[in-house]
Amino acid sequence: MYKERTDNMKELFPEPLVLAGKNICLRPLALADAESLRRLTRQEAVYRYLPTFLFEKKYRDPKDVIVRLYEEGLKDSLILGIFQESGFCGLAEIYGYRAPIRKVSAGYRLLQEKWGKGIASEALGILVRELLENRGIEIITASTMVENQASARVLQKNRFTLVNRAVDEDWGYPEPTPADKWIR
Repeated sequence: MYKERTDNMKELFPEPLVLAGKNICLRPLALADAESLRRLTRQEAVYRYLPTFLFEKKYRDPKDVIVRLYEEGLKDSLILGIFQESGFCGLAEIYGYRAPIRKVSAGYRLLQEKWGKGIASEALGILVRELLENRGIEIITASTMVENQASARVLQKNRFTLVNRAVDEDWGYPEPTPADKWIR
C-alpha cells in the first residue's frame, strides 16, 4: 500500500497554538477536556463519513489521547479543540504536511448538536488564514466522502474547489472509500 510522504508537523508548528475567530477559539486540548472528547468520539453519526484511523480514536481513554496528542501525534498532524463560550464543539486538524511543495491538508469534526451552526466553516476559515498568511503554505487540500454534502458546503464556503470526484482511497474500511478531493 502506498502512503504519501509527510514531513514532521513540528517544522510547521513547533508548538501548538491558539487561534481566535469571531465566535470560536481553536486551542490545544487539556486534560480537563477529556470528557468532552469522549462524548465526541462516542457519537457514531460524527464518524460516519470519516476515516477509521483518526488520532482521537487511537486510544481507549481520552486522557491518553490528550497526553499523547502533542508528543507523538504532532509528528503527523496538529489537532486543536474547537471551543465557543459554551464549551467544546469539536476538533480541527492540519495534517499531511509536505514541506518541499508547501502543502497541507485540513479537516474537522463537530459534536452532532453543533452541526449547521457555522462552526465548521469558521474553524476551517481560521485554519486557512493561519496557513496562508503566517505559515507560508501555498496548497491546502481536503477529502470528503462523496455522501458528505455538509462538509462539501463547508469547503465551498471557504473557497475550496472540487478537483476530483469519487477517487478510491484507503480510509481504514474493508473496501476502498470513494472520496472527493478538494484544493484551495
